[in-house]
Amino acid sequence: MQAAVIEAFNTPLALRQVADPDCPADGVIVRLEACGVCRSDWHGWKGADPDVRLPHVPGHEFAGVVEAVGRDCRRFRPGDRVTAPFILACGTCPDCLGGDATVCDRQQIVGFTAWGAFAERIAVQRADFNLVAMPDELDFVTVAGMGCRVTTAFRAIVDRAGLRPGEWLAVHGCGGVGLSAVAIGAALGAAVVAVDINPAALALARRLGATATLDATGLDDVGAAVREATGGGAHVSVEGLGVTATFLNSLRSLRKLGRHVQVGMPLGRHAEPTLPLLEQVYSRQIQILGTRGIAASRFPALFQMVRAGRLDLAHLVTRRIALAEAGAALAAMDGFTGAGITVIDRFH
Repeated sequence: MQAAVIEAFNTPLALRQVADPDCPADGVIVRLEACGVCRSDWHGWKGADPDVRLPHVPGHEFAGVVEAVGRDCRRFRPGDRVTAPFILACGTCPDCLGGDATVCDRQQIVGFTAWGAFAERIAVQRADFNLVAMPDELDFVTVAGMGCRVTTAFRAIVDRAGLRPGEWLAVHGCGGVGLSAVAIGAALGAAVVAVDINPAALALARRLGATATLDATGLDDVGAAVREATGGGAHVSVEGLGVTATFLNSLRSLRKLGRHVQVGMPLGRHAEPTLPLLEQVYSRQIQILGTRGIAASRFPALFQMVRAGRLDLAHLVTRRIALAEAGAALAAMDGFTGAGITVIDRFH
């Protein structure tokens, strides 16, 4: 099969013929129809993710058709239209059985600990637990565009923060996951303020339902500006970049008893920021919540929001490319200038 391979970090991806994956006894082989290009893939391509070992095939936001089924897989058949979370869990440990598959100790991470979906086919292990059937109403590009960004934002806002109608949501960083958070917050009936330095991203945030936008360029105190815009501070604030400055801005934008959700993956020097423990956590009594991915069992709730017309994702996917263009799409993320989500929809 054809795949886009990282052969050296921070260099163009190589389009190569590689061996087809073997079908796991408890899994399936999926023929890829679409795969999102995500900033997490960019981290791996840069060499910032310790799980990535070269040569490596990235890609973790996929949708496709079941092509082969292992002997121990019971729920799926060839021809089924499917997707999956990027965290493939074991399905049998206490965390998985308790509904918290994203913290499974035996997880496999698509496109990171295992080869991913910048390829014509991918193997999905423990498919009965991890694979998700796609609704007939949704196409492959839309579902791949939801990928880890929409699903992660959904878990962050709905499951972790418990955002309620009428509350203020602040979104710091309007990349794919931030824009997803804007759309989901608006769908839940919250007022949303979107914060970024990219005018195109802020314009897209307004189209997705943001009540207000804030260009942080040159602002001395982003937190104070958000508190002013929201009449005292956000009830929930999401950090979507994994950057120390936006993390601190998020904390300072909250009102008393507010909830911060860390969505962006902090790497390198951003992994251990200095925390204003007295000022924010202790005195203002805010909560700091982590989130990463989503369990397969939560996809139906998200799909239902889309099918019911409460969540319109049509504006999120702004570019469709061929597999051969995936490397250029990753390189373009160096500048933090794009807006929306890029999806691979041609694999040969």
